[in-house]
Parts: sequence; C-alpha cells; structure tokens
Amino acid sequence: MQKIILGFAGEMSCGKGTAAKYVVEKYAGSYHRFSTMLRDLARRMYIEENRDDLQKISTFFRQNFGEDIMSKVIYSDVKNDNNEIIVVDGVRRIMDIRYLKDLPGFKLVYIEAEMAKRYERIVKRGENTDDAIKTFEEFKQDHKQESELQIKDLKKQADFVVDNNGTTEELYAQIDAIIKEC
Repeated sequence: MQKIILGFAGEMSCGKGTAAKYVVEKYAGSYHRFSTMLRDLARRMYIEENRDDLQKISTFFRQNFGEDIMSKVIYSDVKNDNNEIIVVDGVRRIMDIRYLKDLPGFKLVYIEAEMAKRYERIVKRGENTDDAIKTFEEFKQDHKQESELQIKDLKKQADFVVDNNGTTEELYAQIDAIIKEC
C-alpha cells in the first residue's frame, strides 16, 4: 500500500493540530510538525517558546543555512517514517513543500476558518507562552509576521481545502473523506 502523507497548512489556529491529532488517533498515523524542530532548539537553549522567539530561530536558520533547511529536515523525517499514514503539521511556506511534494502519496490540505474563530481557539489553547493573554489586535498583527505571509498562497497549491468554521465532527468528516479519496 502506498503511504498517505497529508501536509496540513492554514493560518494560525485554523485546526491543523486538531486534524492532525484526529488522523493520528483514528488511523494510527504518525505525526511530524515543523515547529517541533524550533521548539527543540528553544528548549535546549532555554529560550521561551513564544511565537516571536520561535520565528527568530526559524529566520536565523533559513537565512544562514538556506530557505529550504526546514523542508529538508521534515522531508528526511517523513521519508524515513514507515507508517502508512503520516501527518505533517504546520506547513507555512511554499518552500516547506519543496521536497515533500516529490514523495509518492503526498497531499497538501489547506484548512481555513474565520479569524474570530481562530482567535478564540488560540487564546483557549494557550500553546505558546504569550497566547493566553493575546488581544484580538495582537492576533491580527501576528498575521503580518514573516512566517505568516505565504500561508494563503499555499491554498492555490492545495490538493484539498477544508472549511473548519463548523463543528469538530464536521472537520473530522472532511478529513475522513480526504483519506478515503487518497
């Protein structure tokens, strides 16, 4: 059986992580996330895991080791993963799929949701140290960060577009349909 490799892209708090967790749990898939390598470095260097610092680490590595450095890492991780279903969470740039799209079974899934819903999710989730206290204006400003600028362009590259403005069950149904089609 050919692997199913789903790359999840979309703006902050659109539901990428929720979709990824669902695939891992329901389909016994494996999980790779772009920010994991950044968080690993931040922890090792005792740097706070907030959005700004993680972006600085990403920018440093891409500027000094090439725009495709993170893409190479994820590609190698996924290529060496023996699971039948693999999720790649946090695709943010066209360069992120440079190598992944060459893997048989790779499909880019763009997840979208309204800004107000995404703001509610990010504050509730509190994944980064600064998320729980973030104002709606700060959230809107976050979308102007370099790491966010190419995300909407990925929608044009997507094999599937998921509307995550509804319930979690509706999100899951769309993900199930994608897996069935793959």
